[in-house]
Amino acid sequence: MNLLLAEDDAILADALTAQLRQAGFEVEHAPNGAVAEYLLLKQPHDVAVLDLGLPLVDGLTVLKRVRAARPALPVLVLTALDSLDDRVAGLNAGADDYLTKPFDFPELEARLRALLRRTRPIGTSAELGHLSFDRDTRRATVRGEPLELSPREWMLLDLLLAQRDKVVTKEQIQQAWALDRSEGAAAGANNSIEVYIHRLRRKLEQSGLAIRTVRGLGYLLEVEAGEGG
Repeated sequence: MNLLLAEDDAILADALTAQLRQAGFEVEHAPNGAVAEYLLLKQPHDVAVLDLGLPLVDGLTVLKRVRAARPALPVLVLTALDSLDDRVAGLNAGADDYLTKPFDFPELEARLRALLRRTRPIGTSAELGHLSFDRDTRRATVRGEPLELSPREWMLLDLLLAQRDKVVTKEQIQQAWALDRSEGAAAGANNSIEVYIHRLRRKLEQSGLAIRTVRGLGYLLEVEAGEGG
């Protein structure tokens, strides 16, 4: 399991990193909110542990931005902010769980594994229609044939699969693309999103899947009638 630990307390971060690695996690540490946001939007982590009191960009802002771009990513907030209003704000911003400091490591580990049990089935791979998708290996096939996707087409398909049966908004797509410059700085514009949707639709023609435009809202991935999923 690849885990992102966003914690500005160096002593606590070192201790947690050692304990998490001993528990079987691959840990990447972010010492501030700007680094945490960048890594969470650019790297395929399985779960995140996020402090709210981060420097540069506060944890609540990071959480909102990451949640918009990666709706399926499990996020556990780990913070000293323990008031009811703080917990409600964290959960409303998109946290899947909320643990206050001080804490016992066995409880943190148990909560992380509970989050992963709930989200792992849709978190790393998918079999839908005639499409096979694996985030870990960054491979996708349609009827056994490799699907050639540009980085932004990959991000778009990832978002659509993560929110199957839910609308993916243009704002979510723009956020997912915000830190990626591999295909031009203007690729986040609405008309460019439509171009990428059109390209992805063509590549999914034999997959038994359809991308439906929900006017005024965004896009919805559906299994076509008569196809399994």
